[in-house]
Amino acid sequence: MPSLILGPVLRHVGASHATVWVEVDTRCEVSVLGATEKTFEVSGHHYALVQVMDLSPDEVVEYDVRLNGELVWPPVDPGVSQPALPSSRIRTLDHSRPQRIAFGSCRVPTQRTLKGRRKYGVDALEAYAVRIANHPEDAWPDLMLMLGDQVYADETTELTQQRIAGHRDITQEPKGQVADFEEYTWLYHESWSDPQIRWLMSTVPIAMIFDDHDVHDDWNTSRPWRADMKQTSWWSERIIGGLVSYWVYQHIGNLAPDELAADEIYQRVRALAESGEDAGPMLREFAEMADAEADGGKGYRWSFWRDLGRTRLVVIDSRCGRMLDGDMRSMLSDTEFDWVQDKAQGDFDHLLIGTSLPWLMAPALHQIEAWNEHLAESGGRRGQIGEKLRRASDLEHWPAFRASFDRLSRLIADVASREGAPATVCVLSGDVHHSYVCEADVTPLMQTVPKDVSKVYQLTCSPVHNTIPAVMRLAFSISWTAPVTRIARLLFTRPRTIPETLMRWKSIGGPVFGNAIATLVLEGRSARMTLESTRKAVPQPPRNTLTLASPGREPDNQWALTADDWDAERFPLEVEIARDLSSRT
Repeated sequence: MPSLILGPVLRHVGASHATVWVEVDTRCEVSVLGATEKTFEVSGHHYALVQVMDLSPDEVVEYDVRLNGELVWPPVDPGVSQPALPSSRIRTLDHSRPQRIAFGSCRVPTQRTLKGRRKYGVDALEAYAVRIANHPEDAWPDLMLMLGDQVYADETTELTQQRIAGHRDITQEPKGQVADFEEYTWLYHESWSDPQIRWLMSTVPIAMIFDDHDVHDDWNTSRPWRADMKQTSWWSERIIGGLVSYWVYQHIGNLAPDELAADEIYQRVRALAESGEDAGPMLREFAEMADAEADGGKGYRWSFWRDLGRTRLVVIDSRCGRMLDGDMRSMLSDTEFDWVQDKAQGDFDHLLIGTSLPWLMAPALHQIEAWNEHLAESGGRRGQIGEKLRRASDLEHWPAFRASFDRLSRLIADVASREGAPATVCVLSGDVHHSYVCEADVTPLMQTVPKDVSKVYQLTCSPVHNTIPAVMRLAFSISWTAPVTRIARLLFTRPRTIPETLMRWKSIGGPVFGNAIATLVLEGRSARMTLESTRKAVPQPPRNTLTLASPGREPDNQWALTADDWDAERFPLEVEIARDLSSRT
């Protein structure tokens, strides 16, 4: 009998459809609400993305998962007393109700897999799952947007390192880091198998985009970095495994049914499934193509978009889409920038731009990154020093791609000033291990300033579950202060080479440190944002008996939880920032 290894994960949900992703241990047919899909195989692993169609707007329907007709979800273990939980369900979109989008980034596995590493505190996503389970469904989010670092290929846990040591010689590069697709699957099993997380992902629609640690710290930070990686003995397998696993576990679920039907790679994988062939070799070739630059662009677009009622969400790939190998240094190719600009047009009340890296950082850090880009690209000894500083200090955000920063800023200003402009333009980001809300004045970028201009914000939530050294907390804190901003502008502004940007922005919330989750509620032309942290929650002891999932078995004691594990009082979320973002109501 086939077994469920991972999932179900609820992915793209619209007014009349939903997609549900699963990983199983063998070829079979997967059924959800009468919709059936054959599994596809990738290097010996088996997956399916089931498309449930013909639903009604604002419909709430409970679902189960069946493999070859046999029930495998919800999990049933006669020997374990299960806490009372809401059933996994699909709630379709309704344009007339408020839209709730939860978001965050940077999540190492939960306490149950981090033996002896209590420094990370309580996982905000786990606390959020417990919150949702204890609330009525009208308070559940319509989308959970995970903005990068869903897994850490370069910072593995002791549990994963033990498994790697049984797979290959861990003393050889890349040592305890992930080496290939097989090892990548272990990261997802580790990160998504925790019961609270698994229930949440089965119930709340999830969208995802990668960031550096999904592949490697400093991934695509510069042309010299790419050249250095190509000289190693292990990078080729790492990037292939990273992109293939990302396509399987994260990307295809971001796409609507009509986009899946038009996606050549997905249709080729389904065709191979029909003939009983493993899609691994084909996806390896695809990954090499997606990583390479050709004809002024990349071989595949990972950026995606969707509408949630009167809200347009455009999520930008600010990692793999970078142009670095040729003459252009850009966060995106011209073609992909044109795609973003096209999707930013339309009649909607709110425009959300998701990018793992913040568009707006502390003004002092912005100027330092712009200066470092100029130094690193100047060549010679100065360039070498600049490159070392760039990698050592992670100076690689939008300000470090100055031409791209300016282009995105002008795009946002154009949207904010057009006739029938949305009430708000919000850039949602993570990465930087502190959270904050910025309000931006983009009117200096406008040729004429109309009467009604969108309010523009940078909303950053990071980390969901990670930590930051005390020295970095201090650095980020003082970088927002007026004196440090003035000093940075004085030291690092060069009118001819590093001009100061015309627009201005200021913090109206934060910085906040610690594990957090943010929620954006959009109702008509009003918008409000709340950031909540787990600073008052007490870390639970790890479950030492937990093992990772593998074909043929699920993690030991995976669902052996008591009602206390779902008690919201044990996982409190404290409001750190609450802001009304509305420009007009």
